[in-house]
Parts: sequence; C-alpha cells; structure tokens
Amino acid sequence: MIIKEVAMNAQETRSDLYDAIIKGEIARAERLLDDYARLAGNYRLAMKEIMEPVLRAIGDNWHLERISLAQGYVAGKVAEGILKKIFAEEKGHTPSSTKGPLILGNIEDDFHALGRKLVSIFSEAAGWKVYDLGNDVTAGAFVDKAVETGARVLGVSAMMFTTAENIKKVRSEIDRRKMTGRIQLAVGGAVFNLRSELVTEVGGDGTASNCMEAPQLFDELWRKSLEVAP
Repeated sequence: MIIKEVAMNAQETRSDLYDAIIKGEIARAERLLDDYARLAGNYRLAMKEIMEPVLRAIGDNWHLERISLAQGYVAGKVAEGILKKIFAEEKGHTPSSTKGPLILGNIEDDFHALGRKLVSIFSEAAGWKVYDLGNDVTAGAFVDKAVETGARVLGVSAMMFTTAENIKKVRSEIDRRKMTGRIQLAVGGAVFNLRSELVTEVGGDGTASNCMEAPQLFDELWRKSLEVAP
C-alpha cells in the first residue's frame, strides 16, 4: 500500500515541481521535494524519482526554446538545494572540493547556458573544483585556463551542430600545444545526444547524456589522463 501511495504521489509531485520551477517558486519546489523525501524515505529517492525527470523535461524544453534563462536558473538552484540535502543526509556534510580542477564553458558562438550550469552544480556537489568560463569561450581560453590551473579535463558544451563544429578548434589547440592525452576533452549538449558520432568528429574524448552523469565521465577522463601523462 505504501509503495502504491509513493508511486501515485511521484507523478503528481513531478507535475507540481515542474510548475513551481516554471513559476519561479523556489520555496514551493523545495517543500515538494521535502515532502516526497519524507514519504519515500530519503532525499536520494526524491532526486532520482522527482528531480531528475523534471530536469530532463526542463532540458528538453530549453532546447526547444520554451524555457527562459531565469527559469533555468531556478531549476539549477532547486537542484543544488536537494543535492546538498542528499550529502547532509548521507555524509553529514556537503563535500569540499577534492577533485579537479575542472574547466567548463560553452564553445565560441554558443550561448545556451542551462546545461552547462547544471553540469557545474552536479560536478561541484560531487567534489570537483569547477572553473566555469561562461559562454562564447575560445579554444585558446579553454586551454590557457587548463594550463593555468593544472586541469586535466575540459568540459565543452554546444547546443547546435553549427557551434559544435567550433569544438574542433579546442582539439586542434590541445594537439598544437602537445598536450594530447594530458588534457582530456569532454563534450556535451543536445546535439551530441542526437548525433553520437559527432563526439569523434569534433575530437572529443567522451560525452555524458545528461548533467547527472557528467561527474562520472570527468572521473573517468581524469584517470585516463593520468595513465597517459602522470
């Protein structure tokens, strides 16, 4: 009976949470997640069963330009809040930055920030020291920051095919400076989910299908970098 109650409540809560985020009602969104976590037993289940599906829906509508930057910001704040509660519940504290550094940014001519911002939130929650360079970042700026900070992973985002093509410049810049393997190139954005072969075409070393999976990809690429160039 309890399982049935949770399942029925999940569908309603997802709908209400999406509505709260779209209307910019952060406090309401947090209450919905708190209530579901109490019903389900913990915040991790609330994240998996409520927050993640809502983030996917928001991401899909962002790609269709149905979501504003302000609404994306609200989604990010709500996601950040529940992640902190998960770590407080499971470890007693929010993790400090123990990994990285990690460089994130949208490639030159790309201004679709929501996906990158969510990746940054999830990565910081996973313990990464993140340097977010923002939108419209040149290849040289990406590699310069990696050299400056000692980063071994670049996370480069692009939403459309036309801007994804510019990621080739980052690949060329890494290779030109003889840092192939030492600096791993993670790529992401809607276009890579639609065209998986594009990862190889632009010179990427890997991709993640969503912001929740990105920190694991960064872990894998960092280890690969150490194997190539300790």
